[in-house]
Amino acid sequence: MDNLQEIIDIFAETTDKKEMRKLFDELFTASEEKDLAKRWYIMKELYKGTPQRHIAQDMEVSLCKITRGSRILKDEESVFRKILGNMFDETHL
Repeated sequence: MDNLQEIIDIFAETTDKKEMRKLFDELFTASEEKDLAKRWYIMKELYKGTPQRHIAQDMEVSLCKITRGSRILKDEESVFRKILGNMFDETHL
């Protein structure tokens, strides 16, 4: 089994939120956690229809990172799209 698959399996099996938080703190640096949280914020804003240029300016990231997220959300089979659809009102699509 490869290392990435092992990590995926561990995440999938971890159901306790406190344990998951501790796992993140032990696995990722503060900077990596910040980048992950930033990417999640970008995806949420894209899903809600916030203009890409506004997100880029607000988050101080390149349009390339945002465009990648936009392409992901256009994919009907996207897991991000499914998750965000469950979080937000479907009228945001």
